[in-house]
Amino acid sequence: MAGVTHVVLVQWDAARDGVGEHAVQADALCRDHLPRIDGVESVHSGPSISTEGLEGGFDWMLTVRFRDRAALAGYLPHPEHRPVADHIGAGSSRVVVFDVED
Repeated sequence: MAGVTHVVLVQWDAARDGVGEHAVQADALCRDHLPRIDGVESVHSGPSISTEGLEGGFDWMLTVRFRDRAALAGYLPHPEHRPVADHIGAGSSRVVVFDVED
């Protein structure tokens, strides 16, 4: 079976206070909650450090590596996913999600 990489790009809402703090909190939520979900192999998140300036307005990225498509399907409704999704939804102005299979 092929693994799956889940990519989330977030543009934090600049109208809200503490945009940087939203990213710091999102990183902590990802580290604390997502590895508890069955089938999650790795979790990485943070702001771009690119020198190219081609982020297209996105401030922060999350990647989650899954064992397979079934693990991705189980992740979306999982209770450990909810705090991360809620935080991103509450603090963002734009989100893109892209999943790719090996």
